[in-house]
Amino acid sequence: MFKRNRHGIQIKTPEQLEKMRAAGLVVGRTLELLRRSVEPGITPADLDRIAEKAIRDEGAIPSFKGYQGYPATICASVNHEVVHGIPTDRRPLREGDIISIDCGAILDGWHGDAAITVPVGEVAPELTELMRVTEEAMWRGIAALTVGRHLSDIGYEIERYVRSQGRYGIPREYGGHGIGTEMHMEPWVANHGRPGRGPRFEPGMCFAIEPMVNLGTDRTRVLDDDWTVVTLDGKPSAHFEHSVAVTDNGPWVLTALDGGKARLARLLATAESGGDDVPGDAGL
Repeated sequence: MFKRNRHGIQIKTPEQLEKMRAAGLVVGRTLELLRRSVEPGITPADLDRIAEKAIRDEGAIPSFKGYQGYPATICASVNHEVVHGIPTDRRPLREGDIISIDCGAILDGWHGDAAITVPVGEVAPELTELMRVTEEAMWRGIAALTVGRHLSDIGYEIERYVRSQGRYGIPREYGGHGIGTEMHMEPWVANHGRPGRGPRFEPGMCFAIEPMVNLGTDRTRVLDDDWTVVTLDGKPSAHFEHSVAVTDNGPWVLTALDGGKARLARLLATAESGGDDVPGDAGL
């Protein structure tokens, strides 16, 4: 029922991609609701309750809850927390914080997975820039998902962009992954590296692309809860993610409400106008 290529990467049929799109839209709509809900005084646990209700109201199942013992619907990582923060009521969000919200849902057996980082009220300019760089790096990685390019081109484009923007840390231990009938599937997707390596992209492959970028060091540690990853120097981190399908017509961003059309079109327009530092063909 599920075709895999010689590298063990699951290949979806067009009908299966439509099912993944449906799951992705549940995640995309939930994250937009959470984005609107973030304000000073709300707690990460409040956001978790909002997310679980939104997902279940759409007939889907939160994919994080119970996964390897994880206790919540979303990961909520505040300020220096990089990923996998467990939402609690202990500390309400404060003006000037940033919060990364990672969300997954299962619909009809198929997974969607995406993440955003949201400012809480007015934030420092360096945090606004950190979020911009991280989100743009994600889109640069997504743009590499064209038939014939290589897996390592994703990390190459992400790292190339981040390095062009200043002195940021890219945690080496964490990255993206294949996605489909399971949330985490082969292959692992690095956020760094050299181009032109690994499997070539084929239509029907799906990946979760998720750069994490730190304002300081790339070094991290895991807290005693065995989940929450924090920066070693205590400086803030941002995280963005989308689930993306490879198609003959280019990347289809399954968790973006518009399928990624607007951002990918902007990247293409920049490339055609000769703009600097746009995704290249290094992997071809």
